[in-house]
Amino acid sequence: MKPISIANSDHYPWGSGCDGWHLLKDQSLSVIRERMPPGTSEVRHHHLNAQQFFFVLSGETVMEVEGEEVTLHVGEGLHISPRTSHQIRNLSGQPAEFLVISQPPSHGDRIVP
Repeated sequence: MKPISIANSDHYPWGSGCDGWHLLKDQSLSVIRERMPPGTSEVRHHHLNAQQFFFVLSGETVMEVEGEEVTLHVGEGLHISPRTSHQIRNLSGQPAEFLVISQPPSHGDRIVP
């Protein structure tokens, strides 16, 4: 058994210059580390089945959930229930890194209105 990090995990680009690493890709649980440059955002969407937990490792993000904005700082997280519209944005001048924990995994479960 060896430790898991972004150095030995599957990488994927998303959005405009954003990065993600699959730290755990299991059929019942997903843990992804993501990095967003300043001024970037995800598309507003929801998941039919997946619940998610976003946890900020560095920087600052703004999560819009059903029209309400919540600012997340280092060491803070937010739970998103299935079928809840959300969008994460990095409005700061610094990169942001965070974990996205999904149960079940959210890939293939995303609905963009």
